[in-house]
Amino acid sequence: MTMARKAAGRGWHLAARCLTALVGGYAAAAAIASLGARLLPIAAAEATAWGMILSFLLFAVLGLWAFHEHRLGRVALVIWGTALASVAILLLLGPRG
Repeated sequence: MTMARKAAGRGWHLAARCLTALVGGYAAAAAIASLGARLLPIAAAEATAWGMILSFLLFAVLGLWAFHEHRLGRVALVIWGTALASVAILLLLGPRG
């Protein structure tokens, strides 16, 4: 394998990791924040505020972990899986009432 091919492969690998960290991390943080706001047994406005506050911390942690973990497959599975599972649970729970 030539040096140029290896560099191109690493470029796509890095781009996929960045996309997963940024977009997937945002999706996971937003979905978990919404799920937390839905499940917290406090007033809806307070639950939403707490969910939003914690989502910033979660987004930062997911972004840092995405670049710390060596295997891109694990990163993608955890981040995108968390986002999809949280959205699925939210859809099953329905609106807060």
